[in-house]
Amino acid sequence: MANHAHADSFTATVSQTARRLRFVVLALALVSAACSSVAADDELLKQYLQTNITPIDLSSALRLAGVQNSQILLAQQRVLEAVALRQLAAAQFLPTLNAGSSLDSHRGVLQDSNGTILNVNRDALYVGAGALAVAGGTVQIPGVVLTGNVSQVVFDFLISRQEVNRRGFESATVSQDRLLQVALAYIELVRAEGQYSVAVLTQDDARELARLTAAYLKAGQGRKADADRAATELARREAIVIQWEGRIGTTSAQLCQLLHLDPSLRLHAADEQVLPKSIVPEPIPVPELLAIALLNRPELKERRTAVVQALLALRQAKWLPFAPTVYIGYSAGDFGGGSNLVAQPVGSGTDALGDPRFGLFSPRQDLDVMAYWTVLNLGLGNKALIDAARSRLRSSDLREIATLDQIRSEVADAYAKTHARFAQVRTCELAIQSSTEAYREDLRRIMGQIGLPLEVINSLRLLSRSRVAYLDAILDYDRAQFELYVAIGKPPADVLVRPAGENGEDPAARLPPPAPR
Repeated sequence: MANHAHADSFTATVSQTARRLRFVVLALALVSAACSSVAADDELLKQYLQTNITPIDLSSALRLAGVQNSQILLAQQRVLEAVALRQLAAAQFLPTLNAGSSLDSHRGVLQDSNGTILNVNRDALYVGAGALAVAGGTVQIPGVVLTGNVSQVVFDFLISRQEVNRRGFESATVSQDRLLQVALAYIELVRAEGQYSVAVLTQDDARELARLTAAYLKAGQGRKADADRAATELARREAIVIQWEGRIGTTSAQLCQLLHLDPSLRLHAADEQVLPKSIVPEPIPVPELLAIALLNRPELKERRTAVVQALLALRQAKWLPFAPTVYIGYSAGDFGGGSNLVAQPVGSGTDALGDPRFGLFSPRQDLDVMAYWTVLNLGLGNKALIDAARSRLRSSDLREIATLDQIRSEVADAYAKTHARFAQVRTCELAIQSSTEAYREDLRRIMGQIGLPLEVINSLRLLSRSRVAYLDAILDYDRAQFELYVAIGKPPADVLVRPAGENGEDPAARLPPPAPR
């Protein structure tokens, strides 16, 4: 019995061990498949990034956006629409021309002015300027007609002129916003490519460190934990490189969308170096920047134009009951006809009395002039129009104030970002110098078998962070400069020109060196 129990126990142990081995083999197979899949995906990503490369610089991107961006083109079409509507409003001062013919044929009873019921067969034909001439009345559709309320015609034209200006400022607002988006998207493309270069540089340093620790381990002069730690750091750096490769693809696609380009193109920033771009001179104080913004921001001009429109609409509503509605109509043409109640004139035909006919065709002219004043709904309708127009005027005033507050906030915010980013650039410049020296020193120590590999890994991480922070600080400074320039309304260059600093020093000379790409 004891032998049987021992055999069963041995069999169970072998079976359990076999199951564990199968699990380990399966896990290794899955890991191998996953690594193969990752390697394939990485290869496809690199192939995408290395094909259809199209270099582009910032000025070219801005020019393309001005020609191909759909939002900018849409805003321009709205301006053209407003111009056409202004022409239509101006055309209301001109008469309308009508030309045609009308035939009136009546069969049956009619009632005359005395109340007598008559059985009448009557025909009438009119040809010329205008139409619808019946019996003894005037031509109901004049050949030349000018009609409309004087207040509505005049003020509609004035409002349409302001609408053209308003949409022009609206188009300028859309243009500046989209161009800012393009500039920022281009900066993000530069950031992605720059961070990719930094990641590759750090990866090379991590690969060298991993090689050294592996060589020391093989020679019996190092610990396996140090080699594993260095290999792990190398794997992390390879993953970061892949991450920025993907980021390059996404930023390129986003810029292609703004420029209305084929997203399969891999845009490449043509900048060889990442430099701080000082667009707005530093000596300009915030109050002066605010004054420049209030004079140049198209959003504020649009709001002011909307206030003028609302004021004109209020005046129109006030003048409406006092302005006449004018009607002027003139017609000229040939008119003729006949009736069964009228004898046929001599020489006009052989028809007997009582038969309908056409005759006595001869020219006729009609001139109708009319003016009348209208009070809507016993004056209550006019009062409602005035109250509504006054409310729209107040709303326009409040929107102008809100836009003014927003512009002030944007200018102050961009100004603060600019100075903070500039100071950050200088701090990161010092950090990258010290971290580079520390890494080189630790690397020399480990090559001399004095220091520990963990110290080099920490120095490498600090160096990588310093490189990333330095690049980000410069690009964030460029972003802040573009945002500040747009916040003050993109004024002309002569508005921003300032003399050199004290002792003839140029403020731009204090800019730090470019970041490596």
